[in-house]
Amino acid sequence: MSGERPPRPRRRASRGLGAGARARIAIFGGTFDPPHFGHLALAEWARVELRLDAVWFVPAGTPPHKRRGSPSAARHRLAMMRLAARGNPAFRVSTLECRRSGPSYTVDTVRAIAHAHPGAKLYLMMGADTYATFGAWREPDAIARAVTLVVALRPGSRRAGGRGVTWLANPALDVSSSALRARAARGRSLRYLVPDAVARYIASHRLYGATRA
Repeated sequence: MSGERPPRPRRRASRGLGAGARARIAIFGGTFDPPHFGHLALAEWARVELRLDAVWFVPAGTPPHKRRGSPSAARHRLAMMRLAARGNPAFRVSTLECRRSGPSYTVDTVRAIAHAHPGAKLYLMMGADTYATFGAWREPDAIARAVTLVVALRPGSRRAGGRGVTWLANPALDVSSSALRARAARGRSLRYLVPDAVARYIASHRLYGATRA
């Protein structure tokens, strides 16, 4: 999933989308700064539990909710996400939001993917902490009509009510990108926290003040 725009449906089976049946696609957005094994484990858990044909990682361009600091340049986050997603034929990486000028709103992304994949069954993945703020997003009702919300457990979170919401029975992994950035800034190893290729990329580009993989 490393194309410049959402790939359109094909008559033949395309990698990770299935054939002859309604495609089941999960949209997994975030800054992915950096992507880590928690992201990958959650995506794979959802793929199996929901019988998904594909999980789309959509790195944000200008996240409207990030009020503190700025994420790394989009080119770095895209490169890291592509490295992280390698090896799983169901994982795709979209440049959709990074190519968009101005803030990245999920409702626009959902509409673009729905337009590119008419008839697909779409899911939108998020953590329980993010779901708690969903009502304040731009056009939450429109999003909920277009997709099935899939909420993952986070450490200390509990399942809450919500019509049309699917809660995953995933293990709650306590790892965050912000903690990894702080760890890299202190010169500490990111091994076993991010894929080796991502750790090498962080070190070689000296992201977050990193000095080693």
